[in-house]
Amino acid sequence: MQLKWLEDFISLAKERSYTRAAELRHVTHPAFGRRIRSLEAWAGTPLIEPGSGPVRLTPAGEAFLETAEQLTRNLSQSHEELQTIAGRHARTVTLATGRTLARTVVADWLLRVRAMLADGELHIRTASLAETVQMLQQGDADFSVLFHHSALVVPLDARQYTHVTLGSDRLVPLSQALSCGRPRHAFGGKSAVPTPYVAYARNLALGRLVEDHLAHHPAAPRLQRLVECDSPDAQHEYVLKGLGMSWLPWSLAHADVQAGRLARAGDARMDIRFDVRVYRPKRRLSPFAEAMWSELAARGGSFSRNVPGDDISP
Repeated sequence: MQLKWLEDFISLAKERSYTRAAELRHVTHPAFGRRIRSLEAWAGTPLIEPGSGPVRLTPAGEAFLETAEQLTRNLSQSHEELQTIAGRHARTVTLATGRTLARTVVADWLLRVRAMLADGELHIRTASLAETVQMLQQGDADFSVLFHHSALVVPLDARQYTHVTLGSDRLVPLSQALSCGRPRHAFGGKSAVPTPYVAYARNLALGRLVEDHLAHHPAAPRLQRLVECDSPDAQHEYVLKGLGMSWLPWSLAHADVQAGRLARAGDARMDIRFDVRVYRPKRRLSPFAEAMWSELAARGGSFSRNVPGDDISP
């Protein structure tokens, strides 16, 4: 059964004339008649009374008319809704990233592109590095903002995906600052007591960066692992409260250092530097997504210039 058969039938029931109905439906009289007969064949019963003169519906035709009108209304409404959804989807971009990057690099970038959001909507989804990559691979995200470091494996084929480097950041060993400005927990010194340490969960990208750093650094400090946490925000708070030291993103912690709430637990040789990249598939995206990508590409590498320096003593 075809939608045009229902529309033909409704027109015939209204006009009560094959000729006028065929004209309104922009088909020839014979073709219109064949479509009505095809509908009757589908229904399995006559819908039009035989004979000359004004067209009359059979009892089955009268009963079916209401159904046909309801079906066409529903289909028309569904089509409009689908077009609305399609239009809204074309103006929506989904960006997948980690929780720390959403709060730092992505937040900084949003300030620069907020004028573009008048033409669309940006959906930000946070997840682990593996989940973020998977969202991009499965088409659930247009872009993924990810850490880039030799210790991290990002399984995105360069033949299918491209990237822009947004900037750089670093993990800095920090501790709660005492009133004198010195760190409560610091590396080195004459004491052989390990430094209290608040660790990232090993499934986090930041956790893997720190573990790799400690495993390969010749001057890695002795640490007493007190807490393992899978929330960088919570970890930041634990360090502020003096529970232990940890490697915190400088983009997240520099304001606390400048305000005297945090201090270095070790010198710059213990910093862990990394880049931040935004990835996308090479296939064509929506016009709004492509416009946003152009803005990303134009501003790539600029994030690090907005992170204040860390001229502080260990």
